[in-house]
Amino acid sequence: MLAKVYDFIIKNNMLSENDMVVCGLSGGADSVALLLALYELKEKLDITVESVHVNHCLRGAESDRDEMFCRELCKRLGITFQAVSCDVKGLSVSENISTEEAARKLRYKIFEEHSKGKKLATAHNANDNLETVIHNLTRGTGIKGLAGIPVKRGNIIRPLLTVTRQEIEDFLKKRGQEYVTDSTNLTDDYTRNKIRHRVIPILNELNNSVNETSVNTINAIREENDLIESIVSEAEKKCRNGNCLCGLSKFHPVIRKRCIAHLITENSLPYSFSRLEEADNILMNGGKINLSNDIYLVSSNNKLELKVISQDKEKSVFMPLSIGKNQPTENCTVMCELLDCDNLKKIEAVHKNSTFYVADYDKIRGRLIVRTRKFGDKIKLKGRNFTSSIKKLINERIPAEERPDLLFIEDEDGTVLAEKLGIAERIAVDNDTVRFLKISFIRY
Repeated sequence: MLAKVYDFIIKNNMLSENDMVVCGLSGGADSVALLLALYELKEKLDITVESVHVNHCLRGAESDRDEMFCRELCKRLGITFQAVSCDVKGLSVSENISTEEAARKLRYKIFEEHSKGKKLATAHNANDNLETVIHNLTRGTGIKGLAGIPVKRGNIIRPLLTVTRQEIEDFLKKRGQEYVTDSTNLTDDYTRNKIRHRVIPILNELNNSVNETSVNTINAIREENDLIESIVSEAEKKCRNGNCLCGLSKFHPVIRKRCIAHLITENSLPYSFSRLEEADNILMNGGKINLSNDIYLVSSNNKLELKVISQDKEKSVFMPLSIGKNQPTENCTVMCELLDCDNLKKIEAVHKNSTFYVADYDKIRGRLIVRTRKFGDKIKLKGRNFTSSIKKLINERIPAEERPDLLFIEDEDGTVLAEKLGIAERIAVDNDTVRFLKISFIRY
């Protein structure tokens, strides 16, 4: 086992000369084997070894027994030892999370605090890695989840990832080294324990060396994942600017979605497989999706950006239109003017940010309403012989940042005008038009 651990450390550049390595020591077989392996390799690797024990205070006297065991083991080996107690139950209640998750969060927080400027070694082994892959698979995952536990992450290293539990026990037995057993590992109270006690034994019936063979499979997946991540890194160098991705559409969907996932994750926002699919879709076709509260992914002109869009921009507008000046929103005036044939030649923009349309006033049915977009809006635009979805037209033609403010006009029979898109065929002027209605949208 010692040779395997040494080769794995060297192959993955886990340690450098003069590194200080803090070993996370629970007292269980895995962490004791890790501590002894690092201790026996310290001269060959030219490193210094320390240890830290986290007392989760969940098992009363048993927790205190584990701490004392670790303290005495380190004293015998001459290894610097620190023990830290934490309130797992309190965090579980205050954050409404499982005891298992609360323990993990506190453990890694303590590890981080006690390993600044140093390397932190944890005792995850090949069995743990297989359990993690199965756990990820049951929850739904991509190739990254199938790659298992990372060999390195920040200052954290995992030298035992290719070592099986049986190899660890054989290693300790040869040295006559005892270890403690956490009684909670013997129950099925936690998901990982259910996988360990129920799923793995069934897999062993199919292949009695499943833990050993899984090492090669997971290593192969990890290498392929590393290759993908290197391509993603290059893509981000070319396309990433803060919270914006420009020019990403030319890359493969796998690369695009990983870049988007990195952007979302780095901003501590949630996402799922389906949400990444939606994000990739708007990247290619334009649009926006809500990620959390007022935070959106907005895409237009081959640019995907994480934006805060105030909810007041999404306020509903619904008001009758009259001839003259209308003020449906603070930043937009809608002017309605009746013109005859002589005045038609004099039509011109009245404002540099004005967009105007001319309709046949006598073709309008009932009163006109100006409003914001509503679900299922459709319009048969002038010059087209088919009815279009307004949502589809907007996605095709309007930059995402302009979409929340768009206004629409309807009469009693439906939508007759869509701002920045055009007027409906049924109210378009023709040779028989007598009264012309000029409708101007003036933006501030």
